Amino acid sequence: MNNIVDSSGWLEYFGKGVHGKRFSPVIQESANLVVPTITIYEVFKRILQQRGEDAALSAIGWMAMGRVVALSQELALEAATLSLELGLPMADSIILATAYANQAVLWTQDEHFKGLPGVEYLPRENKE
Repeated sequence: MNNIVDSSGWLEYFGKGVHGKRFSPVIQESANLVVPTITIYEVFKRILQQRGEDAALSAIGWMAMGRVVALSQELALEAATLSLELGLPMADSIILATAYANQAVLWTQDEHFKGLPGVEYLPRENKE
């Protein structure tokens, strides 16, 4: 079974966040890992902003161990359709379309995906 980890999961993993260990088994099984280019953009941008270029490039090197999938015309059209049908933001619809096109389970903490088929939603714990 193929897997996709959305940006929230990658950032949790790289930031050694509370839930990072929940994404570890999926991320470390790189033979079945599909990585949409939009997640590379989001993760690189956030880590570059917070921790600098070396940390950002290191993270992207790890992500590239999976099968990187670029946004094609077909994926863009499917993402636009999903965005309208489900009310998803652009990046989320691209990630979901990529998951569906690659028969992948989408692993996420993003509530936009909660309850959708093919999604493993791991809710964030409330910070007290």
